[in-house]
Amino acid sequence: MFISQKVQTDLSEAFTNTSEETNLAENVKAEAEQVSNFFTEAADKLYSMLPSIASALIALVIGIVLSKIIVKVLIKGMSKANVDNTAKGFMKSLVKIILYTIVIVIALSIINVPMQSIIAVIGAAGLAIGLALQNSLSNLAGGFIILFSQPFKSGDYIETKDAAGTVESISILYTRLITPDNKTVYIPNGVVSSGMLINYTKKDTRRIDVDIVIPQDNDVKKVETLLLDLIASHDMALKEPAPMVRLGNIGETNITFHLRVWTRTDDYWDLYYDLLE
Repeated sequence: MFISQKVQTDLSEAFTNTSEETNLAENVKAEAEQVSNFFTEAADKLYSMLPSIASALIALVIGIVLSKIIVKVLIKGMSKANVDNTAKGFMKSLVKIILYTIVIVIALSIINVPMQSIIAVIGAAGLAIGLALQNSLSNLAGGFIILFSQPFKSGDYIETKDAAGTVESISILYTRLITPDNKTVYIPNGVVSSGMLINYTKKDTRRIDVDIVIPQDNDVKKVETLLLDLIASHDMALKEPAPMVRLGNIGETNITFHLRVWTRTDDYWDLYYDLLE
C-alpha cells in the first residue's frame, strides 16, 4: 500500500515539530538547572559566610560605639584644656570621619574582602573625590590653617573681603558668621585663610577715631579743653592710654579736630555714638 505524498509531508512536519518541541524543552530544563544551581551555590556561599557576616556586623557596631566614646573623651579632654569651641567642633568632625573609615575597613576585611582591593578602592575613590572636589579640599586645608594658626575664635567679630560678622562656628569646610542684622553667612575656609581678614575683637581694647568739624571762628584751645573734659566725664573712656584731641585740618570756613579715645572692645560702639552725640 502506498502512502500519498500529502500524508508523507504531514508526517514529516509532525516529526519535525515534535523534535523542535523536545529540543526546546531540553533547553528550558538546562537553563532552569543552571538558575537552580546558581541560587543553590549562592545560598551555600551565603550560608558559609554567615559567621563572617555576623562577626563583621558585630565589629561594625562595636567600632561605632568605641568611636563615639573616643570622640567624647577627646572633646572632654579638649574642654579641660580650654580649647576653643570652634577647634573642638572641627576636630570632632575630622576624628569621627577617620574612625568610621577605619571601622568600615575592618568590617570589610572580616568578610574576607582582600585588603589590596580595599586599598585600591579607597585610593581610586580618593583620587576621584580629589579631582571632583578640588575647591572643597582647599577649604579643608584652609580649615586646618584656621585651626592651628587661630586668627580668630568663636565669638570674635571679623571682617573679610565679602562679609563681616560674629564667628558662630568653624566646620571642616566653612566658617559661619552671624551679621549684626542677624543674617547667617557661610564663608569657605579657603577664602578665609587665603584672603585679608580683620579681627576686631582679638584685643581687649580698641581706639575710637572721631573727627569733629566746627566753624573756624572758635577758640582752638577752648575747644580742645571742652572735648577733653567731655571724654574724661564718660566712664567708658579709658584713662590709659590717654585720650588725644588735636587740630587736624584747617579749611576755608571750618576746622577739624581729631579725637583719639581708647575703650574696652565691648564698649566700642556705645562710646563711639556717645561721642558723636
